[in-house]
Amino acid sequence: MTASYLEELFAYVGFDDADRSRLRALHAALAPSFPAIADRFYEAVWASPGAAAVLTGPAQVARLRSTLIDWMSTGLLGPHDDRFYEKRSRIGRRHVAIRLPHQYMFGAINIVRSAYHDRIAELYSPAEACLMVRAVNRLLDVELAIMSRHYQLDSEERQIAHERRNLADRLLAMQTMSAGLAHEVRNPLNSAQLQLELLERRLRRETDNPRFVEPTEQAQKEIERLTMLLNDFLAFARPPDLHVQDHDVGAIIRQAVESERPAAERRGAELSISESEPLTAEVDAPKLHQVVANLVRNAVEAVSEGGHVCVSLLPALEYFIIRVDDDGPGIPEPVRARIYEPFFSTKESGTGLGMSIVHSLVAMHGGKIDFTTGPSGTRFDVSFPRRH
Repeated sequence: MTASYLEELFAYVGFDDADRSRLRALHAALAPSFPAIADRFYEAVWASPGAAAVLTGPAQVARLRSTLIDWMSTGLLGPHDDRFYEKRSRIGRRHVAIRLPHQYMFGAINIVRSAYHDRIAELYSPAEACLMVRAVNRLLDVELAIMSRHYQLDSEERQIAHERRNLADRLLAMQTMSAGLAHEVRNPLNSAQLQLELLERRLRRETDNPRFVEPTEQAQKEIERLTMLLNDFLAFARPPDLHVQDHDVGAIIRQAVESERPAAERRGAELSISESEPLTAEVDAPKLHQVVANLVRNAVEAVSEGGHVCVSLLPALEYFIIRVDDDGPGIPEPVRARIYEPFFSTKESGTGLGMSIVHSLVAMHGGKIDFTTGPSGTRFDVSFPRRH
């Protein structure tokens, strides 16, 4: 991705091999002036109260001055490759971390640009100076684009965090309401179940006519269905505490997948598992099982006959990812923003709590869940820390 992004930037500004050759030649001419340019740069920074506010004192400026000289040198010399990109990205990330206002970065680049132009005008003929200035401008435009990109990424991350906080607030309100409703319904439901069982026993003692017994059996089935719905409400409203221990994550995934295999077979779908290596992590096994089972169940229901669902375990140093892929038609655009919303469902018999519960259980582990979707299928990536 780095290479393609750089190539796109270079192509967009028209930076080519001729520019690279000119800048390498320019480096030899400008290098003796780098200390003076750095002094000029920090004089401008100290003169601006907003820019100077991020500096802590002369010792920091001395370190930054060395970094600036290295930046000027490597910019002109190249090579303009992944290491070049990463060094510029670190600067951009640092600017974001210290909350340097965006406009000061443009001003800083312009100070260097002006200093380069002044020295080029002194060192080269007008025709050659024009080509040198053009090469410098193209390079510094790329430099600026790379560093600015991290302000955009930071803004996107803040927006995502804001949306997740809003979702958490909505979930909390729904959980409170659901807990109250579940407790209000549970007692009369249990009482009705008990009375129906007593009625069925009396009827069976007094008559063999199925016309009298069948309605009570049907009513009991409906109460059992309501009880399952109530249990979903309670699982969503008040999930039990997290109890993490070292577990074989692959074994938990296999158990969860096997529990959904009969449903996949009834649908005519293929269900497979991909594991790279054994992985042990601190997790709550029943909750992790529930997360995987819910995701697999949704994926199986999304594919048509002959479709394929694959569950993968992807290990990393400090976390692991459980990936669920399906080749269904994808999640419709209007549904995507509401997928974790409680009581929202596109299924006639769905409670709309499955993905809300998944989101809650993942958050309890300190993990996160993301998805990508399109006409060729949907992918859910759920990342969990390996240690708490």
